Amino acid sequence: MEPPAVRFHLPDNGLRCARLPGMTRPPDRQLLSYLAAYDPHISNLTLALREVVLQEAPEAIESIVKSYAVAIGFSFTGKPMKDGFCHVVTYAGHVNLGFNRGASLPDPNRVLMGKGKSIRHITIHNSSELERPYIRRYLQAAMEQVAGRPNGVMRA
Repeated sequence: MEPPAVRFHLPDNGLRCARLPGMTRPPDRQLLSYLAAYDPHISNLTLALREVVLQEAPEAIESIVKSYAVAIGFSFTGKPMKDGFCHVVTYAGHVNLGFNRGASLPDPNRVLMGKGKSIRHITIHNSSELERPYIRRYLQAAMEQVAGRPNGVMRA
């Protein structure tokens, strides 16, 4: 099943996004302005992946950073570097779902990429990849690794 598409439009030189049915919470205006520079396919993919993260972790706090790429860090404490469980990074041709402690995550599907000391990621090129059940399993496992996780966040 295809995640809902998010349509961008630029009335009055401002980017707006309506809250879609089933959307956990609307994206921050700053995030939308950063994503406006990307191809709509990549912007929509970023927002769809963000929605998957928020469906699994509705209490997560988002931290948005723009440098050479747009990154959204997710934590339960507001400290994405120290306590973050995952991050979504937008590049020109794909989006990465990164795991801050990914090197210690079990990887039965052998999809985690990266060779660094801690971080691993899954590269996503199209929205159909978001429907793979292991995406949510990796998110759940990553949440179990961090401090500050509210009770009741884990799904059955």
